[in-house]
Amino acid sequence: MKIFEYPSEAAEKRVRDTIDRGLGFSREDHENVQAYLDDVKQRGDAALVEYTNRFDSKAVTPDNLKVTEAEFQEALAGMEPKFLQALDRAVEQLTVYHTKQKENSWIDTPRNGVMVGQMVKPVEAAGVYAPGAKGGKTPLVSSVLMGGIPAKVAGVDNICLMTPPMEDGRINPHILAAARKVGIDAVFKAGSAWAIGALAYGTEQVPRVDVIVGPGNIYVTLAKKIVSGTVGIDMIAGPSEILIIADKGANPDFIAADLLSQAEHDVLASAILVTDSRELADKVVTAVATQVEALSRKEIAKESIENFGSILVVPDIETAIELSNRLAPEHLEILVDNPFTWIDRIRNAGAMFLGPYTPEPMGDYIAGPNHVLPTAGTARFSSALSVEHFTKKTSLIHYSEDAFKKEADDVVTLAMTEGLDAHANSVKVRK
Repeated sequence: MKIFEYPSEAAEKRVRDTIDRGLGFSREDHENVQAYLDDVKQRGDAALVEYTNRFDSKAVTPDNLKVTEAEFQEALAGMEPKFLQALDRAVEQLTVYHTKQKENSWIDTPRNGVMVGQMVKPVEAAGVYAPGAKGGKTPLVSSVLMGGIPAKVAGVDNICLMTPPMEDGRINPHILAAARKVGIDAVFKAGSAWAIGALAYGTEQVPRVDVIVGPGNIYVTLAKKIVSGTVGIDMIAGPSEILIIADKGANPDFIAADLLSQAEHDVLASAILVTDSRELADKVVTAVATQVEALSRKEIAKESIENFGSILVVPDIETAIELSNRLAPEHLEILVDNPFTWIDRIRNAGAMFLGPYTPEPMGDYIAGPNHVLPTAGTARFSSALSVEHFTKKTSLIHYSEDAFKKEADDVVTLAMTEGLDAHANSVKVRK
């Protein structure tokens, strides 16, 4: 990893490069994804099966596009107890956390004769996307949990899962076990942009949904962007990020491991350490170089570290906090003496991990909060996936005749100022 003294011209360039890397789409990508979406909208299951056969599995047909109960039972029968124990813990702890996010409807009477309020209701149908990951050989179980649990807690009636099949046409049994445990209603064997199209527009078998959530490759992300507005989505997510603020007392091996935990995701992933200790910086460089060689995805991690990994040595932790707020990282670890003293100073971060025994992967799987987080600096204005993404709010308003008459003239004045005579007349005819 490269070490930069901050502030300096070289460090500033590195920071700008990280902020500006964003998530870009080529014209060709956009045209391809639009074509897939249009085709699924027109041909439904036929298009869905055709693309699945072409890119994932020739074994998928219209008759087995939807996972059957027999497939569920076969998957559950082969589950190892250790996995089921971990799954149960994750589901329980995520459910407890997300339950605290539920909002209640409310009514208020702020003035005599006036009632206002807000009615909170879940959407009727939601779609969760779980990436295939190496042809289903490395099942992203956590994507099923993080998308399905807040939808279930919100009270969504119909939740379906789209995920690419393995080459033999089956879905990885760990994915099916997670879907059953969460309470997902249906699982379909399709991935990429065509799966998003099926959820957005509906097909003969796939129900049209109101909200689509879940991570994916650039085609999935672009498809979600295109259909947003037709349906709700969680966010337009870019490459993974981690920023670690550490002082001289932090463990360099812990830091190296945590940086690499994100670097292994993607060659565009960003892994940054900000510290006030040059000695710690040097130790982390050595630890990263050692640990990366043991990784199965070391080539990806090395390229990520080379392009977007860095260590910024700052004068003090105050400067580190300011820099973190500017970068607005997806994951922020604070490995300093008494990290809780700095919480109020953090304005922009998807999630904070406090202390040496709270590595980012604890949040990825089991801590409770959702791991679908804003990236590419969007933590400046957006938040983690939550129960709120699966609900909508309806305003309630009621006036008595006396209350109406008391405020009517002000409404007429404001409407006439805007040149909206009919608005004003709607009030005048009642006076």
